[in-house]
Amino acid sequence: MIIRNCAGGIVFKDNKVFIMKNDKNEWILPKGKIRGEELPPETAIGRVEFETGIIDPKIVSSAGETAYEFYSLTRNQAVCNKIIWYIMESDGESFSLNFQEGFQEGGFYTVDEAIDMITYSQDKSLVNLAYKRYLEFKDYEEKLKFA
Repeated sequence: MIIRNCAGGIVFKDNKVFIMKNDKNEWILPKGKIRGEELPPETAIGRVEFETGIIDPKIVSSAGETAYEFYSLTRNQAVCNKIIWYIMESDGESFSLNFQEGFQEGGFYTVDEAIDMITYSQDKSLVNLAYKRYLEFKDYEEKLKFA
């Protein structure tokens, strides 16, 4: 089995989260393989920018890890993707989906809408938990302004 270390971002703008539909009609979060000497946060930011066109997403917290296995027909063997996730924030809702990478559509959706749309249950749970942590961060950030 091939084990691939990956990183990705759960990008929020207020009460919305960015999701996208890939070429398999799956609603997913942006992520990608960690290459060379790159650190996981660098990969996560880079993949969000490359896949979504969101400019300068900011990491506000770690979100945990997930893993999934699939059989690669091109490699003729099983692959396990281990993904380190980061909660990110966008300054706006502007994006430019990378259609050349096979993404069909995407955007910022309310968290409830996104959870209904997301294909995989572990990603649904990830967004739900990440949103709770994001709200805690925003609350803390707001309290610091008035301290």
